Amino acid sequence: MKRKTGIIILIIGILIVSKFWIGIFTHDEFGGKVVFIKHRPIWKTFFYSPRGMSDLKSSEMSTEKQNEQILFDEFVLENQTIE
Repeated sequence: MKRKTGIIILIIGILIVSKFWIGIFTHDEFGGKVVFIKHRPIWKTFFYSPRGMSDLKSSEMSTEKQNEQILFDEFVLENQTIE
């Protein structure tokens, strides 16, 4: 019984660590999903660019979309190589 409890705790721990360090983003141009390792831990897992491939400026977006774009820029554009 103790072994089973230990395994369950280990699995839960791995899932929580994965949530903080593994991210998924939607590619702007092709729409595919890409899995990546985050450069710092953050609870957010799914990233997308509200701007996409358009020429939309930050001032034209809502606050929520601006925040989403900032996170996308930080985690995807600045720290990943998009092919």
